[in-house]
Amino acid sequence: MICIDIEKKIKTYQGQQALKVSGDFAAGSIVKINGPSGAGKTTFLKIVAGFIQPERGNIIVNDRVWLDTALKISLSPKKRMAGFVFQDYALFPNMTVKEHLEYATADNEWINHLLKIGKLETLTTHKPQYLSGGQQQRLAILRALATKPQLLLMDEPFSALDPENKTALINELKLVFNKLGTTVFMVSHNPQELEELAAGLGKSSTLFINN
Repeated sequence: MICIDIEKKIKTYQGQQALKVSGDFAAGSIVKINGPSGAGKTTFLKIVAGFIQPERGNIIVNDRVWLDTALKISLSPKKRMAGFVFQDYALFPNMTVKEHLEYATADNEWINHLLKIGKLETLTTHKPQYLSGGQQQRLAILRALATKPQLLLMDEPFSALDPENKTALINELKLVFNKLGTTVFMVSHNPQELEELAAGLGKSSTLFINN
């Protein structure tokens, strides 16, 4: 179970607003995050990951306290070990495809499996600048999965993929999520992507963020 109750002041087109999110989410589920542009969806993901500190709140993941502002507890992103797929990919320009995964894990068998999932096994020595946008996005997803995270945070993770590659990758990801028992929080402006990812996994919910 993942329990979240946070509040953060954010700047929006209408001025400063309060981002408030509260809910309990089943472990191993897909949480589809909806809401208008500028509502704070990306900020919410970064708060959960530990990149941004809220003014008030609690985050408990599988009975472990990640955040308790009243008790001044806030685990670092490294200790939370949540996988994060950034909207802009956030790849390292001087690292090859394989080095991105080796940076996160020493498990070569898992690395090779991820490369196969992402159809990047023939591009292991390529650096990001020599990859297409879709290949970069797939690498960002694979890197986030390299640590076998209990919680995966995805911010518009399929926006650069063509329909064929997207469907193939989503089907592979669902197998990985089932195997690892990963809970996934996903932001997407494409409702079809959200439904496609959640289909067949059994447990899903929708979190609407507005301010």
